[in-house]
Formats: sequence, structure tokens, C-alpha cells
Amino acid sequence: MSSFRRAIARWQTWWVRLFILMVVVMALAPVPRPWAVACMVVPLLLFLVRPPEQRPEPTRVYVPVRGRWVAMNSPGSRVPSHGVRAHGQMYAVDILQESPDGARPINGSLRGRRPEDYPSFGAPILAMAPGTVTQVTDRQRDHRARDSWPTLIWMTTLEGFLRFLGGAPSILGNRVIIQHDDGTFAVYAHLRHGSAVVRPGDRAEVGQQLAQIGNTGNTSEPHLHVQLMDRPRPESAAGLPMHWSGVEIDDQRLSHRWATGYAKPSALPGFPANGQIFEATAPPESRIP
Repeated sequence: MSSFRRAIARWQTWWVRLFILMVVVMALAPVPRPWAVACMVVPLLLFLVRPPEQRPEPTRVYVPVRGRWVAMNSPGSRVPSHGVRAHGQMYAVDILQESPDGARPINGSLRGRRPEDYPSFGAPILAMAPGTVTQVTDRQRDHRARDSWPTLIWMTTLEGFLRFLGGAPSILGNRVIIQHDDGTFAVYAHLRHGSAVVRPGDRAEVGQQLAQIGNTGNTSEPHLHVQLMDRPRPESAAGLPMHWSGVEIDDQRLSHRWATGYAKPSALPGFPANGQIFEATAPPESRIP
């Protein structure tokens, strides 16, 4: 049953595409009502199938950045952290570096800021654990930030819908996937165009640079999305919890822009919560100064 659910979930993007196609066909063609209902309900039900949920003890890995960062959409506040279990995102986290002036106000501009205007853009992304690189994609361009009312509305409506139909590649943007020696898989997403310094088949060690933070995929501004999974394909993978080594949480400071209330009962203990500022230090024998 577990393998069957994974096989169905692997095609989740195609199920929703089929559902939309059936809706269009039913609207344009005279189809008997029972057949019309079945043709729409079946792909919708198949789309809702997800890989079996796993709740093992968190896997200990090293934090994938260095310096001062802020957590958002974090499993330290709730699980599932991004509100969905799809694409292995059960325990995913987003992290970014704040500008010295703090929060940037939402404005009415028709164009967002350039990604280069954000401190996270271009920051090195480092391997969390030793393993083998299985997938590298860095050809998508970096888009401008969605930091104004018009661009946010665009992101949450038509752009978001199109990325949803595009599946994991469109949502995650440029990415690197690594199979760790313990059999888990890490996804590093929203990478900068052309910044990958590893290729499939390469060996990656803890602290080795993989790429740079960019603004590709479903992003409002440059940041790193990272998650741990039990399979190499996000579509058929279940998300796994992780525990970061090399993290010092600053209990005296909180980014109010990203803080979203108290941790839910489902939160992952010991992981930075939404809005918490943390200092990431280098592991012993790191490949990055």
C-alpha cells in the first residue's frame, strides 16, 4: 500500500492538470452528468493522495549557511511547516538575512526590487551532511522580488497557479539534491542562476559550497528553502525532520516581520521558530572559511 501511494503521489502534478482539462472539456462538450462527475472527481481524489507520513527522530545535520540568519515557515513553529505535505515539504524551512534597516515596507510599485538589493542574494549554500549529488538545476533566471501589492497579488494568483501546474521544478526553482550517506535526501532550493559548483555524481562533504542563494521558483524575495526527504523525487517523497548542529539562537532578538505567533503543539522542538534570529557557525574541518 505504501508503494502504491507513492506511485500515485509521484504524478500529483499530472492529476491536477487532468482535473483542469476535464473541467474545460465538460464545459465545452455535452457529456452525460455521471461521466462528467466521475471524470472530474477521480483525478481530484488521486491528486490528494500523499506519500505515507513519517515521524522518525530528527536527523542531525549541519546548518547550511554561515553568519546571522532568520527562520521563517519553520517546523520550529508548526508542522507541516509550509502548510502542505506535498513535495516533501513537511519539515522544510526558509531562511534569509535581514537588511540592516529591518523590514522593507510593502509599496504600490508595479515592479519589485532587484534580487541584488537583498543581503541573502549570492550568499553561499553549504552541504549539511556528506553524500552524493543526485540532481543539479541552475538554468532558471532570478526574478525580481514580489515586495509590492501588485507583485504580491500577481504571485498569489496567476503566477502561483501557473507554478502550481508546473509542479516541483517550477515551485522549487533552481535546486541541488544530495543523497546523504545515511540514505536521506536534502533539497536546497531557489538557487541563483548559474551558481551551482557541483554536478550530479560529485561527492559533497559537510560545509562544502554547493551554490548561492537566488530568487528562482516560488519566492517573494531571495532566501534559501531547505528540506530533508526519504526519496530522491520531491513528488513521491515524505518530508523528514532534521536537527541543526552549529546553531546559536539569539533569545534576545526576534524579527517581528517574520514572527507568526507562538509555536503550535506540532512544532519540532529545538529548531529555530518563525522570526527567531540565529547564528550559524562553521563545522570542524569545514571546506568553507
